[in-house]
Amino acid sequence: MPDHIINTMGQPIGWPVADWMPPRRPEKAPLEGQRIRLEPLTESHTADLFAANAADPDDRLWTYMPYGPFETLESYRTWVRDVEDGQDPCFFAILERDSGRPLGVASFLRIDPANGSIEVGHICFSPSLAGTVLATEAMVVMMRHAFDLGYRRYEWKCDALNAPSRRAARRLGLGFEGVFKSATVYKGRNRDTAWYAVTEQLWPELDGLFQRWLDPDNFNAEGRQRLSLSALTQPVYEAGCTVAEAGW
Repeated sequence: MPDHIINTMGQPIGWPVADWMPPRRPEKAPLEGQRIRLEPLTESHTADLFAANAADPDDRLWTYMPYGPFETLESYRTWVRDVEDGQDPCFFAILERDSGRPLGVASFLRIDPANGSIEVGHICFSPSLAGTVLATEAMVVMMRHAFDLGYRRYEWKCDALNAPSRRAARRLGLGFEGVFKSATVYKGRNRDTAWYAVTEQLWPELDGLFQRWLDPDNFNAEGRQRLSLSALTQPVYEAGCTVAEAGW
C-alpha cells in the first residue's frame, strides 16, 4: 500500500481507512498460548512473582522500570493492589502453563481505540522467564490479541539506553521510529525514549513468522531453536523502520 494518495487538488494525503471501526479495549480476561497463559494480574500472583523476581540478586531487572525494586513482599503486594484494577495500564501475570507458576508481568497501555493504537509495556521478566521461549510467546500472544481486536498499530517504547529492550523489540520485528529526547523523568533521571512499532500492514507476515518459529519442530531435544527468530523477522523489522537505527 502506498504511504499516501493525491487528492483532486494535487495534495498528498493519507490513504483511506475503509470499513474500519475502532476496536474495543482489551478485557480483563486470560490469554492463552501453547506454553504460557496470561492472567489479569491480581494479589493472588504476588507471592510467586516476588519469589521469582528475588532470583535477581542485583535487582537489575528494575533499573529501567519507573518503580521498584521492592525490598519486601508486602511492598510488592501494595504495588499490585494499586495497579490490578486499572484499565490503562492493563496488567497481566505471565504463567508457565505446565506448572501454573507466575514468572513475569506485562501490560497493555496507552490504549487508543479511536485511532487504533495500543502499546505493550511494564514488561518485567523474572530471571527464570527472561530469554526463554515462554517470554517470546507471551509477547507474541499479546501482540496477536491486539491485532485480533482490530488495532492498527502496536507500539513498544523504552529508555533509549536500555539495550536489552531495544534488542527484544528488533527481534520481535517491530520497526524503529526514532528517539524522543528528554521525553520523561523517572527515578530522578532523564529518559530519552526509543520508539518501535508494527502496523496492520506488516502484521500478517510477522504473525506467520511467529507461528513458524514457535512450532515445536523448530526446537531440538534440548529446546534449542533451529531457526533464529531475529533472522526470520529482520526483513519485517527493516520494512517497519522509518529511520535508520545505528549502533544497536
